[in-house]
Amino acid sequence: MSPEPDPVAVLTDRLARLAELAGTSGADAVLITPGPDLAYFIGHSIGSHERLTCLVVPAAGRPSLLVPTLERPGWAGSPVERMDVAIGTWTDGQDPYAALAEFLPADARVLAVDYHMPAVHALNAQAIVPGSELTLAGETIAQLRMRKSADEVAALAAAGSAIDRVQRRIGEWLRPGRTENDVAADIAAAIVAEGHERPDFVIVGSGPNGASPHHEASDRVIESGDVVVIDIGGPMPSGYFSDCTRTYLAGPVDGGTVPERVREVYDLVRRAQAAGVAAVRPGATAESVDAASRSVIDAAGYGEYFITRTGHGIGLEVHEHPYMVAGNTIPLEEGMAFSVEPGIYLPGEFGVRIEDIVVVGESGPRLMNNAPTELIVVGG
Repeated sequence: MSPEPDPVAVLTDRLARLAELAGTSGADAVLITPGPDLAYFIGHSIGSHERLTCLVVPAAGRPSLLVPTLERPGWAGSPVERMDVAIGTWTDGQDPYAALAEFLPADARVLAVDYHMPAVHALNAQAIVPGSELTLAGETIAQLRMRKSADEVAALAAAGSAIDRVQRRIGEWLRPGRTENDVAADIAAAIVAEGHERPDFVIVGSGPNGASPHHEASDRVIESGDVVVIDIGGPMPSGYFSDCTRTYLAGPVDGGTVPERVREVYDLVRRAQAAGVAAVRPGATAESVDAASRSVIDAAGYGEYFITRTGHGIGLEVHEHPYMVAGNTIPLEEGMAFSVEPGIYLPGEFGVRIEDIVVVGESGPRLMNNAPTELIVVGG
């Protein structure tokens, strides 16, 4: 059994690779504020409201972290204190951007900022360096974050197992006569009980509400015979997210049989989802996964009702690179993780979506979710 990797060594390597990629992209320094990018590179992130917290990663030279003085205790014992990263502070009443300038390379002219940096910080960072240019570092950062290590894949597998346990319990809460909000509250509690830090989203879309892909939950009373989309997930203590969708039929069903239209649409989405998963392999393009799912639905004449992309990357964020969508020609590589979640959304009627998280394995897909995908009637 191989020894556990040293987290400081892992983070140090990530910073070194970011610096190298920054140089290749033409950036003199990458600036990262609190959020998932900061956690990815230094193992910790504390929000500082309107105050500036910023990691500076120069293309050449030592990285540095600037934090408000009042937030400095929150970094005690974090991995960054054991890394070769200079840590500085600024105090209320001082100019944080002047303090930031002290950490920037003397000849810095191109500053690449992460996607999560507030505009006030980005523009003030640019202003402190006359003649500088702002660029986005998100694509550069994504080159690292979307290729998961074995430890990251293990974290995603644990998240997948935890949310699977919740999906397997849906029959405890979903039944006619209850509101979507009632069901969502029970699911949210179960997400925490099954190991998550918190629920990040709980979609309960019954009947016509299921035709809105990002409907959350409402006071609509679930009726017998409703098709119900349950899309749930959240972060684990590791910081890595789960995301899994299953579609159920609220019973009892008249005559004891599933309505033919519901059965037709459900089986079609299930086949489309399986086709998307089967298309996952190293070297295939992201858009080919989308095409594999979409072609099944198009061929059956429901293409206009598949109104979303087929999937999104997942990790320290529930939506991140790579995206399974037409036009994304990036080749898939081992360790990339993303959802495969085709759906059909029939306005005024119902929606059906099935979603699993998939990791690109050495020769094909590795499913992070294993909850049943067949149509389940609950509450009968």
